[in-house]
Amino acid sequence: MNGIEVRDLSKSFGPHTALAGVTLSIEAGEFVTLVGPNGAGKTTLLRILATLLRPTSGTIRIAGLDPTRAGPEIRRRIGFLSHRTLLYDDLTAEQNLHFYARLYGLPDASARIDELLERVGLADRRYDRVRTFSRGMQQRLAVARAVLHRPSILLLDEPYTGLDPHATDALSILLSELAGEGCTLLLTTHDLERGLSAGDRVVVLSRGRVVYDAFTADSDPATFPEIYRRLTGA
Repeated sequence: MNGIEVRDLSKSFGPHTALAGVTLSIEAGEFVTLVGPNGAGKTTLLRILATLLRPTSGTIRIAGLDPTRAGPEIRRRIGFLSHRTLLYDDLTAEQNLHFYARLYGLPDASARIDELLERVGLADRRYDRVRTFSRGMQQRLAVARAVLHRPSILLLDEPYTGLDPHATDALSILLSELAGEGCTLLLTTHDLERGLSAGDRVVVLSRGRVVYDAFTADSDPATFPEIYRRLTGA
């Protein structure tokens, strides 16, 4: 079981409430996009699921495990891509992946690194330093970093930010392939059209609450923007 279960999840930072009773269930192998205006709580939710923040209240189960008791085991099952790529500019693409392979404790990771560099279209740039890469190339390498240890769950926070159309298409293809291989994906985006087209379900978060949750096949692209504005006030 590699799904995500969230029940009545709340998170406060002093007087500010970022999440206010979020309940969300994601089945193993499902691809869910999370949309919402700035300040809706999207990043906070992902950071809690990645075990980088502790909730104020509520319960979470990730791959059937409780993060408060099985944090290390959960982190081995999760890949997380935040706003920062977490790549080292002075290292080459290959050196970055070897560095993270050591952190993950992966023995003899060369074959896995070769495979991922090929998949993200960077095999011919493997010996180039990351500082010479475009934003799109860095983002594709960051995805390779996030899936290096073969996580069953992938959390992506605004992965399309700053990408040109070519890089956007390349990233979409890669994520679709990962979903097709059974990886559970939860992705945040500001792009409503992409929110509807990328995954199996679209969830709208507003003011720390889930206000919409539907299969993308049942959500009309023509009417969804108006529904989104009505629900969020954005």
